[in-house]
Amino acid sequence: MTRRVSIFGATGSIGQSTLDLIKRAPDDYDVVALTGHSNIDALARDAIAVGADIAVTADETRLTDLRAALAGTGIESAAGHAAILEAADRPTDWAMSAIIGVAGFEPGLRILRHGGTLALANKESLVAGGPLLMRTAREYGATILPVDSEHSAIFQSLVGEDMNAVERVIITASGGAFRDRPVADLAHVSVAEASKHPNWDMGQRITIDSASMFNKAMEVIETKEFFGFTPDEIEVIVHPQSLIHAMIGFVDGGIMAHVGPADMRHAIGYALFWPDRGHVPVERLDFAKIATLDFRAPCHDRYPALRIAQSVMETGGHAGAAFNAAKERALDRFIAGDIGFMQMGDIVDGVVERLSSSNSLNIAEMTLDTIKDIDTRARRIADEIVDT
Repeated sequence: MTRRVSIFGATGSIGQSTLDLIKRAPDDYDVVALTGHSNIDALARDAIAVGADIAVTADETRLTDLRAALAGTGIESAAGHAAILEAADRPTDWAMSAIIGVAGFEPGLRILRHGGTLALANKESLVAGGPLLMRTAREYGATILPVDSEHSAIFQSLVGEDMNAVERVIITASGGAFRDRPVADLAHVSVAEASKHPNWDMGQRITIDSASMFNKAMEVIETKEFFGFTPDEIEVIVHPQSLIHAMIGFVDGGIMAHVGPADMRHAIGYALFWPDRGHVPVERLDFAKIATLDFRAPCHDRYPALRIAQSVMETGGHAGAAFNAAKERALDRFIAGDIGFMQMGDIVDGVVERLSSSNSLNIAEMTLDTIKDIDTRARRIADEIVDT
């Protein structure tokens, strides 16, 4: 049976890996919408290759270019935030949410209202508005499947298990580009250095987030919001090989580890074929060649993001929205050369603390409007901290 699918964030690494799987079985999918940002050539090329109904660029200034690239194909073209939301309103059986940043949150909400399956690679959705996202899925009978390698690993490891028998979850982290660099040197690392990941092939922003471990801090918050673990049940361990993605600890002392190659097509494929398992063209691991797996405790002086995430989970309410907005803005300012690498943690900490102390994060009901309000305020405060 052909399934109607859409990919939001089609030109990024997750979107491209998703398209790779879909292109291998084109008769199984009817592609409704592809969205991207500034890579118009890739967006148009892929829309033509999979016969999408519509291609949307988030950059309104590139609509003319997109139309020219799709001329004569019969594929609709559109641009801007409203156009992405309109694409999200087109019913599908399965949709990939891989837009980078909090911009992916509202399209995800729209997708859930059709009661289909949302494959969630957009971390910010659960961090900024997890309770609202999960509530919307329940209200409309929709399914959310995690696509982060760590959360896919947790999800797969919990299949058939009694949650009452689970006592902890261990999320692994590669440690990023600076896991072996002296902490004293981190204040002076460059954007170029932070943009090189030792294991994964990802975009610049998520690669820098990995180096600072803000990426892992977000995944910790996601774990609480999606699976319902309490903050003290979630652990992080540095695992440089990135082969074990997560582990589940049970009350009898046993631990189940999910092991797989550092290839996002596994997690994407699991969500795409769920509840079945389908063939995915990833490397088959040879444990004789791997020989050893290494682990170390994360250094909180090196990775202050983990400490901040713990505080965010304990605060609850809209603390996640403040954390995410401050993190995004701090990353913007680091990439722009306005601040140093280690200052990102100071900025995020300062934003969350200022909003928390003013009692701005404990709003009774979480809505899209309250999330947007906190997001705006947190970004403004982040800039104030940088510019003073």
